[in-house]
Amino acid sequence: MIRSMTGFGRCETEIDGREITVEIKSVNHRYFEFSCRTPRGYSFLDDKLKSFVNERVARGKIDVFVSIGAADDTPAEVSVNHSLVSGYLKAMSEISETYGIENDASVVSISRFPDVFTVHKAPEDEEKITADVLSAADTALASFIEMREREGERMKADILSRAETILGIVSQIEERSPQTVAEYENRLLDRIRQTLEGLNVEIDEQRVLTEVAVFADKVAVAEETVRLRSHFEQLNSFLELDIPVGRKIDFIIQEMNREANTIGSKVQDAELAHKVVDIKGEIEKIREQVQNIE
Repeated sequence: MIRSMTGFGRCETEIDGREITVEIKSVNHRYFEFSCRTPRGYSFLDDKLKSFVNERVARGKIDVFVSIGAADDTPAEVSVNHSLVSGYLKAMSEISETYGIENDASVVSISRFPDVFTVHKAPEDEEKITADVLSAADTALASFIEMREREGERMKADILSRAETILGIVSQIEERSPQTVAEYENRLLDRIRQTLEGLNVEIDEQRVLTEVAVFADKVAVAEETVRLRSHFEQLNSFLELDIPVGRKIDFIIQEMNREANTIGSKVQDAELAHKVVDIKGEIEKIREQVQNIE
């Protein structure tokens, strides 16, 4: 199934009294690029999340955000920095005496000063935390991939629609191309007749046929249209695969452009030239879509 490289997934859950939130989002990127933002003290999760996501996502710039709340039963010890409190009280007393201001220090006001309290938590079980976060990440990743697949289906439908349009134009070129040779022959004979009008000179039909054959060979685009159709067959087969195919399709698009350019350099007819421009325009729109395929 075709997937877009743009996606978003989120899971907010509570496991054993601990609130855990995992968000995953991505945008286009040529390769797999991973960035993870975890709370302070939980950096051990980064590599595990990277491996976890990379198992199911091949391309894109992936950003993961993790929020972890404290468990309800997590033991914690709060200690007082007595030397710092003593210093604060001494400084406040000095201000009161020096400037004649009432010293209204209280436990509440002192507790608001920085670093008065130090919170000591018991070491957390990294394996348990990892398992819980990966459980939430699994839900977020499933939502993330589902969004990528929905967008991928829309992109696939658009690509197939444009491919059908291009193949229709190719059929018109294949039908029109032989007519341009016949028209060239008629124009050539008309010019020769006008030039030889009034002169007792016969037209060298063999020479004319040779000239027409040279022209026909010069403007023949059958090989290019056959290859172009072959590229679209490959494109269709890639779109049905269940593996990341963005890079492969991108290469096919380059080959399509090459064939279209060759056809454009060969055609000597204004109508066909316009059709080639239409083909290149549609191929470019397909290329823009392919840039977002995983």
